[in-house]
Amino acid sequence: MMWKSKYKIGVDLIDQQHEELFRRVSNFTQTIRNEENWEAKLDKVKETMVFMKDYVITHFDEEEAYQAKIDYPDIEKHKEAHAQFKEAVNEYVKIFEEEGFNEHKIQEFGGKLMTWLIMHVGNMDQKIGEYMKSKGGQV
Repeated sequence: MMWKSKYKIGVDLIDQQHEELFRRVSNFTQTIRNEENWEAKLDKVKETMVFMKDYVITHFDEEEAYQAKIDYPDIEKHKEAHAQFKEAVNEYVKIFEEEGFNEHKIQEFGGKLMTWLIMHVGNMDQKIGEYMKSKGGQV
């Protein structure tokens, strides 16, 4: 799995959600790389799509609420990044609905999910933890 303890920001709820996102995306990328059975692969793609659409909204809402609570200075930039990610996920949902599923698009989707998670959680979200620590610990 791609989750690393260095990704923790020190807020239990957010860390647990990030860990779950990494677990799901890791599982997804392994399945689409290794699964020979097309039907099984499609099931995993569809399941991941539903999960990402629902869970990500819940997670982003809670992360943004937390940022508001601690008066996080970069909250607008963060909201923008969240909005872009939701848009990207919805774009793939649309592509799959209109064009059907193909190997190339499925692999591309998996790669984008993993890259975004690592960049966002491993970089942008770390700044929330740093800000919080500068304020004297968990808020």
